[in-house]
Amino acid sequence: MLLEICANSYESAMNAQKAGAQRIELCSELAIGGITPSYGLLKKVTSDIKIPVHVLIRPRSGDFTYSKSEFEIMKANILLCKELGCAGIVSGVLLQDQTIDAVRTKELIELAKPMNFTFHRAFDWTPDPIEAILELAVLGVNRVLTSGQASSADKGILLLQELQKVAENELIIMPGGGINPSNVYLFKESGFEEIHASATSIRQSINNPKISLNSGNLFNETRIATSNKEKIKQLLERINL
Repeated sequence: MLLEICANSYESAMNAQKAGAQRIELCSELAIGGITPSYGLLKKVTSDIKIPVHVLIRPRSGDFTYSKSEFEIMKANILLCKELGCAGIVSGVLLQDQTIDAVRTKELIELAKPMNFTFHRAFDWTPDPIEAILELAVLGVNRVLTSGQASSADKGILLLQELQKVAENELIIMPGGGINPSNVYLFKESGFEEIHASATSIRQSINNPKISLNSGNLFNETRIATSNKEKIKQLLERINL
């Protein structure tokens, strides 16, 4: 069973390789479910890491329904990954009703070739997972990363097993979400070919910063934070008084 490590930094990627993981998914900002890593991180990792690197293509946190400009950014990042010799990308697009955006997802798949294409955990928001798996198989994705639409993959094991039966040999179902040494046997016994884990540990970096730069208002998947034109104009008006 192949182990893919979700690596959120250069250090994480190197640790994954040194520990014997067979592949990494490179991203940034695990706290918000991951976004596309910077060019500098991509270049350094692809230069130094010898195991296959799959890259998360997600331009922002929040939902998975993107504007035209955001979609163009995603495509530009896919081309960059191709130039850097990445083995695959991890991405996907949903419609407003959370069903698969087949048109845009297919465009990303075709653009990514010959790299592998993993449809990420946006799948876990789809209202009909069986229908979604069949649709993704037709679109030509190589694998689907999913927790079985549960808070963790062990809790979603029954759906994961059902999805594996439905997918047959058309695509790989890759369980991910809360997989650890105490529950990994569930996925091995169920015959999954690949699993996804972050295997993170937390270390204290500093003690009691003067102020916190985190914003609780922004850690919400139901909201998208954008700079407001009117507020900017108001600021400029005050500045220019």
